[in-house]
Amino acid sequence: MRTVATNLLAGLTVAFVALPLALAFGIGSGLGAQAGLVTAVIAGMIASALGGSRYQVSGPTGAMTVILIPVVALYGATAVLQVGLMASALLILAGLLKLGRHIHRLPTALIEGFTAGIAIVIAMQQVAFVLGVELQASDHIWQSVIDEVRIWIDEPRPWPLIIGILAITANLIGAARWPKLPVALASIIALTVTANFLGLDVDRIGSLPQDFIAPSLDFLSAGNWLGLVPAALAIAFLAGLESLLSAKIADKLAGSYDHDSNRELIGQGVANLVVPFFGGVPATAALARTAVNIRAGATSRLAGFSHGLFLLIFVLLLAPQIGQIPLAALGGVLIATAYHMVRVRELIYTASRSRLDMLVLVITMISTVALDLISALAIGLLLYLVLRRTRLSYLTPVIDPEETLGD
Repeated sequence: MRTVATNLLAGLTVAFVALPLALAFGIGSGLGAQAGLVTAVIAGMIASALGGSRYQVSGPTGAMTVILIPVVALYGATAVLQVGLMASALLILAGLLKLGRHIHRLPTALIEGFTAGIAIVIAMQQVAFVLGVELQASDHIWQSVIDEVRIWIDEPRPWPLIIGILAITANLIGAARWPKLPVALASIIALTVTANFLGLDVDRIGSLPQDFIAPSLDFLSAGNWLGLVPAALAIAFLAGLESLLSAKIADKLAGSYDHDSNRELIGQGVANLVVPFFGGVPATAALARTAVNIRAGATSRLAGFSHGLFLLIFVLLLAPQIGQIPLAALGGVLIATAYHMVRVRELIYTASRSRLDMLVLVITMISTVALDLISALAIGLLLYLVLRRTRLSYLTPVIDPEETLGD
């Protein structure tokens, strides 16, 4: 019973952390807060039960929103459900073909540059929310940010910006001083209460549908299936990569090395097979929530599974209060989350190993921001494969790790 109680407590702790992130990633994807909540609840339970790791916590992630925003802009919200379903089939197939072990062989420089680029894109996606302006749809995220800043300069709204800055500051300082506390949730509650008390002019999440958990098959009759194949491939690859890297790191954090890569792919695939029928976005394992789960004492799948149940209870009991949350507060939380995704010491160390690693890392990161995820991965991997046997791979490191990594 003690073990059960410990895992339930860990699940409750993760639910506190996951709630604001689920809301924010749902809104960031273009489908709305309810989509993020549905994904966190359903994928959180299914992937924990069927996946290959005892510690993983799955749900919507920032990396996925980077792919989903252009999909919504080009094909509409229904297309997200379609690509999620197609990606689920690819994940299950990859697991059955036992491809899990090969994903770990990707170059570290490619992964680090890709992750850093995604973090920058996530932060840029929040500019509209923090400034309190309407999201601008452009071919590239940097173009959208320029347009959003221009709109704010023409008609400045101070309160969303103030709330966003307060959320960023609270989460950066709070995470450093109290890493075990749900700082994101606490900051959102405080800022929501303050905004309501002062009657501030800020955009809110809005009401959540009472039937948000009801299944639907309507998206199956939509068109564009063939045109969405590239996006589905990107989502499947990203979901597999993010989940397996998270599982690998989770094993190290927990001091055990027993995750099953192929089962993890199948578990994530089944979770993403179910989620679209409930209006959710594609899901993957989330390292930040997984790390919280381990630090909270999780020892079994019950912790990750119960986190989904606790989230469902929160939504059913607190839907009106959740609808009052300012979008600027969620944007601030995600900017802080993006900051923590960029592991500066790891970037410096990876770039210091050789000129090839530095080149792959920097070009992959820039391509992720300037182009798109698929192009960035293709460019980074092609560059690595073409140049790995040249002198660039063996030259003396550009940066001395002992100097840059010193305290």
